[in-house]
Amino acid sequence: MAKTPNSAKPRRKYDEDFKNEAVRLVTTGQRSVPDVARSLGISENILYRWKGHTNKVDSSPNGISQQDYDQLREQLRRTEQERDILKKALAIFSRMT
Repeated sequence: MAKTPNSAKPRRKYDEDFKNEAVRLVTTGQRSVPDVARSLGISENILYRWKGHTNKVDSSPNGISQQDYDQLREQLRRTEQERDILKKALAIFSRMT
């Protein structure tokens, strides 16, 4: 007997905080995927999918997160500005002697 569209369960939506916390519990080694899935009332498959998606989004080939990458770029920009200022100051003081 085939299911009619009206008898199908509605899809549950989970917010990003919920997903991230569930994945964090698994990735920190505190609990296993089946244990976390059972306690949250979700399927193991969806938890594995979230975990895989999080790994693809958060890590890059060099193993650094996007947030760390952005912080390093900003620090590099400031350091280059400081270097340029020091170069100009050195040029000015060199002419004075």
